[in-house]
Amino acid sequence: MFDGVLFFPVTPFAASGQVDRGVLAEHLRRGLAAGPGGVFVACGTGEFHALSPDEYGEAVRTAVETVAGRVPVYAGTGGPLPLARQYARIARDAGADGLLLLPPYLVQAPAAGLAAYAREVADAGELPLIVYNRSNARFDAETAVELARHDKVVGFKDGVGDLDRLSRIVTAVRHELAGTGKEFQFFNGMPTAEVTVPAYRGIGVALYSSAVFCFAPEISNAFFQAVEKADAAQVERLQREFFHPLVALRDLVPGYAVSLVKAGVRQQGLDVGGVRPPLVDPAPEHLDALRRITDAGLALVEDFAR
Repeated sequence: MFDGVLFFPVTPFAASGQVDRGVLAEHLRRGLAAGPGGVFVACGTGEFHALSPDEYGEAVRTAVETVAGRVPVYAGTGGPLPLARQYARIARDAGADGLLLLPPYLVQAPAAGLAAYAREVADAGELPLIVYNRSNARFDAETAVELARHDKVVGFKDGVGDLDRLSRIVTAVRHELAGTGKEFQFFNGMPTAEVTVPAYRGIGVALYSSAVFCFAPEISNAFFQAVEKADAAQVERLQREFFHPLVALRDLVPGYAVSLVKAGVRQQGLDVGGVRPPLVDPAPEHLDALRRITDAGLALVEDFAR
């Protein structure tokens, strides 16, 4: 099970356009040195949507080999059902510890259909699976309880932000599993999750994915420690001086939740390449703004250490 900050690495692309396994391994090593609680490869930040099955397999194998059992490695899967099952099997064969189920492609579906989709992918991969409540895959409490009973479904990640609905899901699932001995975890999967961490913790959801960990793990870890110590002043300063400006920049262009993170990794000296279409790389003025925001965050971390 997971504890601490969760690392969602980017997927580096070489000048040739291919996945750069060497750079990905270095990216992972740098992240591991900062002490994450788990690695989630080829997920949203890792441009799962833009990877072929072969490229996906390369990314997952690289993560498994580089992490070498130090923390759990989960891999993304999703999209059209046949492909989601295929990706799940590739991840299993590559040695991944589990799966994060991203939404199905395009369609709106009723709760029963989403549950069937999740079950089929879980059965195909034969790995522990975390369901991602996001976009067109929105689960109600009854469906979440049904999936929590599945022996392979071990978690529920929320990227919608409806805390009323999520509170009902958390309460219902925990009640259903009480006394069964099954471990089940909830995750905050909102973009730039640190902005909503205090609110999610208020309903019992402590774990979260940190995109910032990719390029500024010092800031990500400082925020985590401030939250753990219940240091409201430090939490608010980090939000006000780093995370809120980052979110304002992120919201200028659709897809910047990924593009800015990848740019941030490049600005820290690792050439991970750009994003693949339909995403776009940040404009020069936005890169300048990102550097200023990151520098302000790092200066704040240094201030805390004095």
